Amino acid sequence: MRLEETRYRQVFITGAQGFMGRALAARYRALGAEVRGLDVRADAAANVVAGDVTRPEEWQAHIVGCDLVIHTAAIVTNNVAREEAWRVNVLGTRRVLDAAKEAGAKRFVHISSLAAMRFVAEDKADETAPILPTGNPYVDTKIASEHVVLAAHAACEIPCTVIRPADIYGPGSRPWTIVPVQMIKKGLFLLPAHGQGIFRAIYIDDLVEGVVLAAEKDAGIGQIFVIGGETAVTCNQFFGHYYRMLGKGDQPRTFSTPVATAIAETGRAVFRLLGKPTELGRGAVEMLSKKTTVSNAKAHRLLGWEPKVDLDQGMRRTEAWLREQGML
Repeated sequence: MRLEETRYRQVFITGAQGFMGRALAARYRALGAEVRGLDVRADAAANVVAGDVTRPEEWQAHIVGCDLVIHTAAIVTNNVAREEAWRVNVLGTRRVLDAAKEAGAKRFVHISSLAAMRFVAEDKADETAPILPTGNPYVDTKIASEHVVLAAHAACEIPCTVIRPADIYGPGSRPWTIVPVQMIKKGLFLLPAHGQGIFRAIYIDDLVEGVVLAAEKDAGIGQIFVIGGETAVTCNQFFGHYYRMLGKGDQPRTFSTPVATAIAETGRAVFRLLGKPTELGRGAVEMLSKKTTVSNAKAHRLLGWEPKVDLDQGMRRTEAWLREQGML
């Protein structure tokens, strides 16, 4: 199902300059809404102001009149201090909720992550699966941010919806397109679990349509939705596409999970000593060694959502973009 018009006049998006924020903004403009946004960098042409999500006084005037708020802003890395992850991902979510309420918004959509379910062992798990904080700052703050949103909904502060996107790839995706290509080119990319971990791939356009349907439909109010990972794809299969694009064969380097963890942790320590950011480390290995799929049945049933872009088609579009950007 693909909507042709929106029920909202004005939409406010946090993280509006990010991968998902830009895609959502473009979709809502196409649906006829005025879109405003917040990010760490301003963009007057896109109606985006600069500010900190934890300080609404810096941008409260910009959200006034918006009837839908989509909160995508977050620290998205496993290698972050717990305090900073909590400040942005949890406290920031509460502050954006406060701003949305004060502005008179009618709906609040929170973009969480399937990372909240990272350590769920059940195959085809759905939104009812019990989730487990584990000490990973990204996972734990995503779980905590969901609690903030659901508590606000339960208190009748504002009608809320929580989205748990899976592994989003496509033009502009930093974690699952840009960074892997960069690491493969440098010879730094490797896979745990001998490449047999399950990658829950979803193309950006399919994810955006799921978010829009959840925001537009009354059936989405008060719900958590898993969006993505419809087809079981191994990490070897997914990342093999990038290897072929780069002319480096079709098989990533793979190791057992313990060996991959040791290599990744060593690499993380080296980058830390050099003062450089990196996605290497235990958290990335945990993500790429999971062996379970998830269920999108609830999104199918309540929203009428169905993915339209399969992996081959999505990777063709992604390759075209990478070549346009000079990355291949």
